[in-house]
Amino acid sequence: MSEQPGDRPRYTGVLGQAEAVRTGLISAVELTEQTLARIDRLQPRLNAFTTVLADEALAQARAHDETRAAGRPLGPLHGVPIAIKDEVDVAGARTTYGGAAVTTPAATDSEIVRRLRAAGAIIVGKTAMPEFGTWPFTESAAHGYTRNPWDVTRSTGGSSGGSAAAVAAGIVAAATGGDGGGSIRIPAACCGLFGLKPQRGRVSTVPNGDLWRALGTLGVLTRSVADSALLYDVISGSCAGDRWHAPAPTTSFTALEPVRPLRIAVSSRPAVPLARLTPECAAALRSMADTLTQLGHEVEEFELAHPEATPAFFPQFLGGIRAEAERVDRPDLLEQRSKTLSAAARLLAPEPLQRWAERHGERIAARVNRVFERYDLVLTPTLPHLPPPVGRLDGTGAVHAILRSMPMTAYTALWNVCGNPAAAIPAGWSDSGLPLSVQLIGRPDDELGILRVAAQLEKARPWAQHWPEEIDAVAGIR
Repeated sequence: MSEQPGDRPRYTGVLGQAEAVRTGLISAVELTEQTLARIDRLQPRLNAFTTVLADEALAQARAHDETRAAGRPLGPLHGVPIAIKDEVDVAGARTTYGGAAVTTPAATDSEIVRRLRAAGAIIVGKTAMPEFGTWPFTESAAHGYTRNPWDVTRSTGGSSGGSAAAVAAGIVAAATGGDGGGSIRIPAACCGLFGLKPQRGRVSTVPNGDLWRALGTLGVLTRSVADSALLYDVISGSCAGDRWHAPAPTTSFTALEPVRPLRIAVSSRPAVPLARLTPECAAALRSMADTLTQLGHEVEEFELAHPEATPAFFPQFLGGIRAEAERVDRPDLLEQRSKTLSAAARLLAPEPLQRWAERHGERIAARVNRVFERYDLVLTPTLPHLPPPVGRLDGTGAVHAILRSMPMTAYTALWNVCGNPAAAIPAGWSDSGLPLSVQLIGRPDDELGILRVAAQLEKARPWAQHWPEEIDAVAGIR
């Protein structure tokens, strides 16, 4: 699994890796071996993976090389290694949900994994998350801390923190995530990535009917906008077993041609009273707003309405945790916080209340989405502050962990209640070298509008080739 210093297809992203394999610049086996070597070197430093599927991945890669050699058609992701967040089933591997309470491997792939494989992706492993994705910090009793490639004393955020660390460190070009309150966008912001939470119902959650009731959706984290666009073309589309169904897009998500000037609202007010926007994050928001103005868009400040969304969010949050806790085969091995929240769901979030919370979320969405009668997009911070130090959950029970988590979701969770697409977009780096991020929110079903403007921003302010040099030094390739 040796790496040659001159062979760096990992730096070319999903599109570049697929092209390199398709044209024979590198074989699927060689690329997979390089990926597994990088996991070996960086896992002790970052703790991004819960499971590494080395033998299975190499077997897939050999079969992919045989397919190419035989001249058979290749999928758009042919030979590209991808990691899967550990809340999604991969046949033959445990779906741990970030804990120790699942001991039985999944019998079949989930729908999102099936679609990735059908497009030619090679599944190399499963990534760390807090138990059941409950917290915006990727820390668990079973797997420990996942560390940020930009500063290993800092958090990756959560809950898709293992996926974010793996992509930010260049282990893989893309990884799946899930977002029930910001869990794609928060880790993307902490790790300097592009992370789009798609419209509710855009990506199938089968074999499960939903992800945290109406709050959650599956998706991906990448470095570039174009990589995410390609992946959403591959994974989009609901199934009969899904509770939520978004209308089929009228064009490919990769249609990223320049857009007409848009009306964009800029709102800095958080939805959570405990959150305070720091000067560096406020400056990043202003800077990105200025860039949008320079790109020809009509940008103006607008204080977004923040209806009280807790009655809609909290019952679904509790209900989602309880539903996932009921899938484990060793409930005695759950973390105490998970046991507490699952028990609380029985008392505080019975099924009728969860259904009412979904309907209440629809009423909140109708009110909030009035902003799109005036504007095409809304720009906010993604986080109110820089990535915090690791250990945010140390010594906390369920209540204190919730209080520590609330500021991290101050700008993200509302859009889970409403269901709108929203993306974390890199916005430069702090004086200390940590990533900054802004969030771009679209009207319902308008992922393409977000992707097109994000692509404009990426061209104006490139970020995808800014790498954490310390991690590359640890990996032994610089």
